[in-house]
Amino acid sequence: MSEHSSEPEVQKGSSNTNLIFAVVVLILVAGVAAFILLKPENKPVQVVEDIVAEEAPVVEYQEPEPVPEVTEPEPEPVVVDSAPERTPEPVPEVEPLPTLNESDEVVVARMDELLSDQVMSLMVTDDLIRRGVVYVDNIAKGKVALSHAPVERPKESFKVIEGDILTIDPNSYERYTPYVKLFTSLSAAQVIRMYDEYKPLINEAYAEIGYEGDAFTGTLEEAIDVLLDTPEPKGDMPLVRNSVTYQYAYSEWENLPDAQKQLLRMGPENMKKVKAALRNIKAELEK
Repeated sequence: MSEHSSEPEVQKGSSNTNLIFAVVVLILVAGVAAFILLKPENKPVQVVEDIVAEEAPVVEYQEPEPVPEVTEPEPEPVVVDSAPERTPEPVPEVEPLPTLNESDEVVVARMDELLSDQVMSLMVTDDLIRRGVVYVDNIAKGKVALSHAPVERPKESFKVIEGDILTIDPNSYERYTPYVKLFTSLSAAQVIRMYDEYKPLINEAYAEIGYEGDAFTGTLEEAIDVLLDTPEPKGDMPLVRNSVTYQYAYSEWENLPDAQKQLLRMGPENMKKVKAALRNIKAELEK
């Protein structure tokens, strides 16, 4: 974020996926009934005459009582219930990351989904990841890398109120309100999700300026701490004119790191909102 050249020298810029279960009821076994029919043959008995003249008594044939049919009992059907089988939850497809040189289109489109057109108009969208990495690295050192700022500079000029003493015109604070809205548009969780999503590209960009490994997370935390340590004035801050620029009249303000002076120049209300968002982001980082 930038300031007009007449500003204090301190700072001139800045699923739910539904689970599918297949319930399978298997193996209904029915027994086979076997029927066995048992009946003896009926054969006539021949009557034989004796050589004796006497007639042989006639013996009447009595048919034996039929043997009752034997039927085996039909077995009870057996029903076996199988345990419900859980269909594996589908793994969402993850789009591969673009190369660092081709990342602008993807990152800007991702941010465009989350931010309004008004705040997106403030973004510098070329080489966005590299810009952000260099800017944060400088903030961690208390500096402001104006040429790598990820946002456009305010168009309104810096204003002072002249009287017995010079003070910042409160209307100058309003120049930064759109930037604060941009910064606070995303929740801390959304910021960290995006950070994790593009972390390989962020680390690659950080390696380009001489760092190795996962060092950027520590640098990001340091940058947050630098801004959170910015003192909060209770009243107006007198200025003194130095050629074509202004400086804080009190050395305790003028000797602050440039990054803190930039936050200071946003005004007390904007500073409170930025600090609250930074605390939330830091808490998410530390989880």
